[in-house]
Amino acid sequence: MTRTRTDKALGYRLKRLRAHAQQPAHGEPGAAEPGKSVTLDCGWGRLIFSQTFETNADIVAALHDEAPGGRDIAFYIRDPHVLLALAPQELFLDPSHTYRLDLATYRTGRRQPKGYSIRRLGSEADAEAVNAIYATRGMVRVPPDFYWSKRDSRSLTCFVAEDEATGDVLGTVTGIDHHRLFADPERGSSLWCLAVDPQARHPGIGEMLVRRIAEHFRARGAAFLDLSVMHDNEQAIALYEKLGFRRVPVFAVKRKNPINEKLYAGPIEGYDRLNPYARLIVDEAARRGVGIDITDADGGFFRLIHGGRSIRCRESLSDLTSAVAMSICDDKAATRRVVQKAGLFVPEQVGADDQEAVAGLLERHGSVVVKPARGEQGRGVAVGLETIEEVETAIVEARTVSNEVLVEAFFQGEDLRLVVIDYKLVAAAMRRPPRIVGDGTMSIAELIEHQSRRRSAATGGESSIPVDDETKRCLAQAGWSLEDKPPAGEEIVVRKAANLHTGGSIHDVTDIVHPRLVDAACKAARAIGIPVTGIDLMVKAADKPDYVFIEANERPGLANHEPQPTAERFLDLLFPQTIRRDEPTGGIA
Repeated sequence: MTRTRTDKALGYRLKRLRAHAQQPAHGEPGAAEPGKSVTLDCGWGRLIFSQTFETNADIVAALHDEAPGGRDIAFYIRDPHVLLALAPQELFLDPSHTYRLDLATYRTGRRQPKGYSIRRLGSEADAEAVNAIYATRGMVRVPPDFYWSKRDSRSLTCFVAEDEATGDVLGTVTGIDHHRLFADPERGSSLWCLAVDPQARHPGIGEMLVRRIAEHFRARGAAFLDLSVMHDNEQAIALYEKLGFRRVPVFAVKRKNPINEKLYAGPIEGYDRLNPYARLIVDEAARRGVGIDITDADGGFFRLIHGGRSIRCRESLSDLTSAVAMSICDDKAATRRVVQKAGLFVPEQVGADDQEAVAGLLERHGSVVVKPARGEQGRGVAVGLETIEEVETAIVEARTVSNEVLVEAFFQGEDLRLVVIDYKLVAAAMRRPPRIVGDGTMSIAELIEHQSRRRSAATGGESSIPVDDETKRCLAQAGWSLEDKPPAGEEIVVRKAANLHTGGSIHDVTDIVHPRLVDAACKAARAIGIPVTGIDLMVKAADKPDYVFIEANERPGLANHEPQPTAERFLDLLFPQTIRRDEPTGGIA
């Protein structure tokens, strides 16, 4: 191919300007002169302050030097149409809006954080928690030692929201002081990487983090606070406008790379209708160059094609799972018999039709679980039933899901999900029942509604807390009703089943799970003969060996297990030829 004169000129400029574009930023050790080609390493990539570059070719040169796995952003582009014309195959206009808050007129909010506090990020443990939140939001993760290396930075500040009861990091936001970074004559500042744990129970965390950054920079004398938000993120835009942000004609340009592909490539037909579990796999397939044909988006069906190999999937269920294995998982009584024969511990179980056996089981164990023999997503499951009247009511409800209903002994403990792919453990997570935290003003019904709205928004509509007889029973058992207004800080479990679809939360424990639990999960998968499964155990603790087997799932949700590489290992199984040799593979056998 013959290079044009323009191509040659651009290539020459890239070579000439590359070193200049990589100069360190003003305000840090070895800083550049004020206002001269300023870039700032933010851990996930560099911010390129385009107003400090002399020419568009200089900006192109800086973007061209994006590090592998990074996500550089050229912000404050004056004439994006001209810039893109210089490298149309390499760059694209970010489909985000810029919003600005005038700090001179900003009003401090009267509302204060309840049940959590906001402080500066201060340790590597904080950084790892921030990365876990980034992973749930599909954001680029940051090396944990990055924030520690920036602890004395005068220009970059990272705040976290911390749960006062547990010490867990619930959210994070990063701010940049432009004046301290490069003597910005406009005395600007900007907000980046606002992210809240989708499982956080406290309301208003995002708003409090934004207010903290705004107040921090106003105290420093900044004139305004800018941020960039995706054009279709209606929930975030509503929050920013509520706080006084107004849209301004400021643009950002990024380099085309696998991380950004969905922002510049044409959408796959039906992609927007996929649920998060299917979308996670499709995204990983696209990243690897695997062909994708979405055959029924609403049902989560798609076909993956690579190198002459074609595999049909419904979320994590694929052609590699046999009909026999799927049939075993579908019938909970059959599953129990198969894994018990393989040596796993199972709870005592009887059929709901045998009233005498049900009464005897309840008398021997004190509390039981009622569940449909066939079903998924926690529908029709009632946990911790202590009276025969509760059991009979639960059986009637379970029959709306499956004609055959099982009653089994209740094992007091926590719900552990182990994701096994290719007969190796890839992820382990505690699933905890949904709970709300009182604020002294809202009723339990209102708190459930608020919690459900946040969980639904964070999971693409996949998780919410149903207000049904099971919820009312659990509340009554704890001495509450939907109309009660619990005091601030009071935590109430509103359902005993820990299923994500009914509002439960999930907490990664892969690094500490006991080897005996791993062995039980892998044995169960091999006994059933299923290459991809979610094994549910009730355990005393993730790092203790005691357990009883609950069930096996033929279509486990691979989302919500961040930071574990569930989608990556799934594609490794389907298309081993696409494995990148510089990435770790496998799991715990």
